[in-house]
Amino acid sequence: MGLIPRNLLRVRKAARDAKVKRVVMTSSFTAIGYGQTITEKPFSEENWTDPNVGKIGAYVKSKTIAERSAWDFIAREGGKLELSVVNPVGVLGPVLGPDYSTSILIVQRLLDGQVPGYPRLSFGFVDVRDVADLHLRAMTSPAAKGQRFLAVAGKSMSMKEIADVLRHRMGETAKRVPTKVLPDWLVRLVAIFDPAVGQIVPELGKVKQATNEKAKKVLGWLPRSNEDAVIATAESLARLGLMKK
Repeated sequence: MGLIPRNLLRVRKAARDAKVKRVVMTSSFTAIGYGQTITEKPFSEENWTDPNVGKIGAYVKSKTIAERSAWDFIAREGGKLELSVVNPVGVLGPVLGPDYSTSILIVQRLLDGQVPGYPRLSFGFVDVRDVADLHLRAMTSPAAKGQRFLAVAGKSMSMKEIADVLRHRMGETAKRVPTKVLPDWLVRLVAIFDPAVGQIVPELGKVKQATNEKAKKVLGWLPRSNEDAVIATAESLARLGLMKK
């Protein structure tokens, strides 16, 4: 089996044996936008990450291999089971508690002022509620059979833009949000001691755009804006007391 996650294969076999009509798999943008040359053309569902090119981390490789294995399994089954795949970018939106993702950590660290500035990073974002909505559409729409769908709200958002939105719309809650850009060398230094920062070092200075046109056109999906997703994240962190006092 190699690196193919055995639990995912078991789920697919169980779904087939139970005569489930369609499986909707949550993959990731990491299975789309890595190991390739970045151009002005936005990444789409036609793109696939090449896990053998460049410095590709284990997480990116695992997501790519897992999705590839899912499509291979469906092909071998010869129509016994349908598959649709949702590929989210960084997921923001209301949090339910202190156990949250690295994407949420971006907003939380800015609000807490845990870093003296923001690195030269840009991300695609989507609200978790819109990711859930896209899964439901992929599950119920006949047009979603055998299709991938990028879950991205709009254009990539830089850390500076995130910080600006927080300061503009969160008032006193955003008083610790930094105003300076961190030099790349300093981010790399911090990464030595902070594994979470280490994950983002290879993306310094890169701007990856992705398109949501397929999900909008095929499934009628209408996501919230990047800005609203950022603010929903910040408001929930403040409401649940998950920020510095």
